[in-house]
Amino acid sequence: MVAKTLFGFEEVLARELRHLGAQKVQIGNRMVSFYGDTGFMYKANLCLRTAIKILKPITSGRVRNEKDLYNFIQRTKWEEYLSNHDTFAIHATVNSTIFSHSHYISLKTKDAIVDQFRERTGERPSIELDHPDLAIDVHIQNDMCTVSLDSSGGSLHHRGYRTATNIAPINEVLAAGLLLLSGWDGQCDFLDPMCGSGTMAIEAAMIACNIPANLNRKEFAFEKWLDWDMDLFEKIEEACLNKTREFNHSIIGMDREYSAVRKANVNVENANLTDFIKIKEGDFFESNKEVEGPLHMIFNPPYDERLEINIEEFYSQIGDTLKKSYPGTNAWFITGNLEALKHVGLRPSRKIKVFNGKLESRLVKYEMYAGSKKAKFQNK
Repeated sequence: MVAKTLFGFEEVLARELRHLGAQKVQIGNRMVSFYGDTGFMYKANLCLRTAIKILKPITSGRVRNEKDLYNFIQRTKWEEYLSNHDTFAIHATVNSTIFSHSHYISLKTKDAIVDQFRERTGERPSIELDHPDLAIDVHIQNDMCTVSLDSSGGSLHHRGYRTATNIAPINEVLAAGLLLLSGWDGQCDFLDPMCGSGTMAIEAAMIACNIPANLNRKEFAFEKWLDWDMDLFEKIEEACLNKTREFNHSIIGMDREYSAVRKANVNVENANLTDFIKIKEGDFFESNKEVEGPLHMIFNPPYDERLEINIEEFYSQIGDTLKKSYPGTNAWFITGNLEALKHVGLRPSRKIKVFNGKLESRLVKYEMYAGSKKAKFQNK
């Protein structure tokens, strides 16, 4: 199978897969391939935090022109995956000098499948783009064509808990990936001081308690497959829930906008995490560290001039607040404004290249020591 992900999260996803028990894990570009049975496919969709989709390849071969493609698609016994009363959709991606238009590839694939059913039964399945019974993925790299079944359906960042959002909310897979890249494991207190609709705090709680990422999701594409095994899925879901763990620290989301706090609370409730997360109204720049021990902080500050903030002043205040009010804190944040980082006034101990949508960004870490940094190293 193939798990697709965002740029920069390939290693994290590979670690997740190995931890779940995947075999022959191999890292690619924005994807990780692996082996597993049907039950593992269910588990991967349910549990993976940094996967966008899980594809199950069913055939691959060389195609040098459109006739080759048509014949290649027709060689698959589509009655094993579809009935003539079902609906299907095709998503094609092309990286080839032979074929240039992904939409054309989709049309030729559709023709081959429909013609096979019509010749065999006199009837044909229909195209349904929004909620098909079968989602088919066609990938052409040079002259190599791989046909897969999309076991996820809609992107796995649609976790099912977020019904209330603000302007430009962070993608759930991106949030989970940033948390895992930052080393968050639930072993200390956590703060998102600019929490927006609460996504980072919710993903942090799910990681801390080892709750399956997509437990609240409405449906997966494999539930419409001809070989769908509900009993097996329920057993796997139960086994995953039995691996949840206790969390004995605090997770706090803070935002200065009351509307954001209200929306975040709705989402926390949807995720059934009110016992673990506290959302409160407050201005980070007027706040202080409220816990005694280590604090893990991660946030997504505004970095767009359209939001009517003075970028230079805003990022300078981030640095001042961390320095003055947050000793003993590992502070991480993501920004797509690389110039803005110069105004923080602190030297990041790590910079990791990631993308927020199509925007190249950096996840940066600032280690705020309790006492002076010099004293910390003298005491070692």
